[in-house]
Amino acid sequence: MGEDTKPLLIKRYASRRLYNTETSDYVTLDDIAGFIRSGREVQIIDLKSGDDLTRQYLLQIIAEHESRGENVLPVNVLNDLVRAYTTQATSMVPQFLQTSFDMLRDSQEKVMESMGTGMAMPGLEAMQAQQEAFLKAMTGGMAWPGGVAPGAEKEEAVSGDGEDLDDIKKQLAELQDKLSKLK
Repeated sequence: MGEDTKPLLIKRYASRRLYNTETSDYVTLDDIAGFIRSGREVQIIDLKSGDDLTRQYLLQIIAEHESRGENVLPVNVLNDLVRAYTTQATSMVPQFLQTSFDMLRDSQEKVMESMGTGMAMPGLEAMQAQQEAFLKAMTGGMAWPGGVAPGAEKEEAVSGDGEDLDDIKKQLAELQDKLSKLK
């Protein structure tokens, strides 16, 4: 495994200072955010207990950016995340978010490739439609933002005749086909 593929180990001392084990110096949350933006994975551990604190610090970085007015997360998404912690959807949310970000990253790469080859840039509407189809498929056709919370009317969504899900799958397959032709 190469040097750049393993996580950068950051140790938190009892004084709460963060220590970069590769460069043997102290770092700030802004430094850690910079490492992540440059594509590096980080792992933050408590020196004394050995506990993994990565999630806690990543959430703190996001909270600080949001508090400075660098709003990436709309309020309705934040509300949905809070709801997810109190519903049956908790087990589905991490997978959904990971898949959504993977799709976003793939779409961004395709846009950059298209710009480099002189092809017409794929329509943002197609990407948005693909995201919406994926959301409907993952939530069983339920609408989240401003709509039904996950798990609230699960039986109603499941008891449908399946035609909506088949339509969504067909649309998703068509969009994937169109995107693959744009390569």
